[in-house]
Amino acid sequence: MPISEQARKNHDELFPGHVSTLVMTDPELIETFDNFAFDEVLRHGNLDARTRLMVQLASMIALQALREYRVMLGAALTVGVTPIEIKEIVYQAVPYVGMARVYDFIHTTNEVLTERGIKLPLPVQSTTTPVNREEKGFAVQKQIVGSAVIDKLYSSAPADEMHIQHFLSANCFGDHLTRTGIDLPTRELLTLSMLVSLGGCDAQVKGHVAANLHVGNDRARLIDVLTQLLPFIGYPRTLNALRAVDEVTAP
Repeated sequence: MPISEQARKNHDELFPGHVSTLVMTDPELIETFDNFAFDEVLRHGNLDARTRLMVQLASMIALQALREYRVMLGAALTVGVTPIEIKEIVYQAVPYVGMARVYDFIHTTNEVLTERGIKLPLPVQSTTTPVNREEKGFAVQKQIVGSAVIDKLYSSAPADEMHIQHFLSANCFGDHLTRTGIDLPTRELLTLSMLVSLGGCDAQVKGHVAANLHVGNDRARLIDVLTQLLPFIGYPRTLNALRAVDEVTAP
């Protein structure tokens, strides 16, 4: 099955001048994959190219797909994802994926940006101080997740686990989700993409489906995101995420 003209066109727009070595060694697989990922899947939904590449980068960090991330990072820059947005994706991955898994992606990102003549460090995006980080994080946590949910988490947490709730407010939300560079609705799509790609995070995926709806991302947009992640994360994790979407959006 030859690569379709549309798949070839879409691929060339993302990766100008790039020739995959797998075309020579595994032509059947590449023909099937490119026709699916760069033609068939792209015909569904209304996700713009920038958002599509952003959620795919977030997913690849969670998947630990470093080589594929590097290739897709070039595609993201090609379609207009800014260096600041790329850095914010990587930084946001730290509280959700963990620094041990993100470390190599930070260095790869820096290498790619430097190769393209982009001076580092980039402009500061932090909006908090050591004094107000928890207060601001608590406020944005309620904005994203909902006041009732957060109040319940604090009121029901065992005394010996309360520090984790404070860490979530100050570190996860205060240090990361208060930053500029990417708006909150897009940040929630990134969070959902990471959680879905990690696997084993069913409760958190369901919670962040609800959070996405809370910040204005509707069911159709969430399905669009999952559709664009499918070629890279596979069917089991996609179907698990779709089940969460169905359960949360059920009438």
